[in-house]
Amino acid sequence: MPAAARCAGADRPRRVFITGASSGIGAALARHYAAADCQLGLLGRRHERLAALADSLPGTPRVMVADVADAAAMRAAAEAFMAAVGVPDIVIANAGVSVGTLTEQAGDCAAFARVLSTNVLGVVHTFSPFLPAMRDAEGGTLVGIASVAGVRGLPGAGAYSASKAAVRRYLESLRVELHGSNVKVVTLSPGYIATPMTAVNTYPMPFLLDADVAARRMARVIAAGRRHAVVPWQMGLVARLLGVLPDAVYDRVFARAGRKPRGLPL
Repeated sequence: MPAAARCAGADRPRRVFITGASSGIGAALARHYAAADCQLGLLGRRHERLAALADSLPGTPRVMVADVADAAAMRAAAEAFMAAVGVPDIVIANAGVSVGTLTEQAGDCAAFARVLSTNVLGVVHTFSPFLPAMRDAEGGTLVGIASVAGVRGLPGAGAYSASKAAVRRYLESLRVELHGSNVKVVTLSPGYIATPMTAVNTYPMPFLLDADVAARRMARVIAAGRRHAVVPWQMGLVARLLGVLPDAVYDRVFARAGRKPRGLPL
């Protein structure tokens, strides 16, 4: 196993806390860090899936059921994890939901609220209870999952694009706040990763990447303490192009882009 992937420290296994761990990127990250002998805290909303994942992993992962939109529940989960194993070395705020939304549809207001609450406030609720202890320990890494979808507003995905743009700016603010504290903040912006969230998409997904491959690449970024990275790197080039595309050109081209199905957030 490459040195960057090993989780064991000089005197103990490293501690990794992951939200949204029951499927997709979260489950893939759990498999990666479990294979590297880390002490895991796996949090999600679906106990059966979390338990099944934990049973499939080496070691003794700690399973916690909570909704990241619930600040009190997240604080209780964080305190229980730290009481059992100590201050985490890595906290990954991965939990997120996605669904097609249209502002003109009154019924979609609830979907907007759910997406923004989970994807934005969920990151804050994940980090907040751990941060004082990590500051006191003078170390650790906070990892937030943004998205290439936050670079420009995608049609039919106003809630998701807005949430991921907000996550990136929030993490940037937090990184500056923590400058000099030895607590690192890493922003990961996935492109298309093969997960249940993308499985419902009916449009082409360039550079689609297997979740376990993505997890290995993300873990390398985390180990290096990079401020921001796009996975896969090819989507980083696409994101740069989209970022400088004139509004008039972007509007004309993306008005015809495929749209995620509307419905309950995933």
